[in-house]
Amino acid sequence: MRKQIAAANWKMNLTVDKAEALLNDILSAQINLSEDQLAVFAVPFPYLQMAQQKLNNTNNFFIAAQNCYSKKSGAITGEVSVEMLQSLGIKYVVLGHSERREFFEESNKFLAEKLNIALEYNITPVFCCGEPLSIRDAQTQNEFVAKQLEESLFHFSKDDIQKIVIAYEPIWAIGTGKTATSEQAQEMHAHLRKVLADNFGKDVADNISILYGGSVKASNAKEIFSQPDVDGGLVGGASLVADEFITIIKSLK
Repeated sequence: MRKQIAAANWKMNLTVDKAEALLNDILSAQINLSEDQLAVFAVPFPYLQMAQQKLNNTNNFFIAAQNCYSKKSGAITGEVSVEMLQSLGIKYVVLGHSERREFFEESNKFLAEKLNIALEYNITPVFCCGEPLSIRDAQTQNEFVAKQLEESLFHFSKDDIQKIVIAYEPIWAIGTGKTATSEQAQEMHAHLRKVLADNFGKDVADNISILYGGSVKASNAKEIFSQPDVDGGLVGGASLVADEFITIIKSLK
């Protein structure tokens, strides 16, 4: 069975005191996750060690970095390497988020390099893909996301591709006033799985977790997660509210 994952993306939010309090509140709920369920917290770089220590003895709860660089080390001021993350015991890293693509112009090729080094250091990438409003309006979203997967993922072996988690972000449904339905989420997730199956085989594609990243909230998580090809969510704003994210974690199938 594919892993079902509730992933929190805190982005550039919270002071360290508020970050620690949020983790304390979520941990106090004493959520019991099954073997196939995970809760992952992508926290800002300054909080990685604190968060890692706090979750160290909590079953199936993990910390993720929000980014990494494509090189092991070097004179690259302001960047963070996977070697650094590994030394902290970090197991996950978010790569290719729409904000990184838009604000920092990260290309599919550059993201492929980041994915390579993450796997080299046994860190699981959460690879983000998704289309903006202009692409959705032109009804070319299927081709757009297929190209993202092809240029960043298709060089991997069948074994390695199964070590990657994919997160689909309908960028057009975030902050635009438009809303993606659970049916639209399922439609795209099924397409992504077919793209993977066409290249790696159905057995491989059926073993890859695909998360939904379009304004998941406590009120809609259960319906979205119930879709057959949706394996959880990459959650932004709602992950900053303890009660909201607790409910989202409990909504995993």
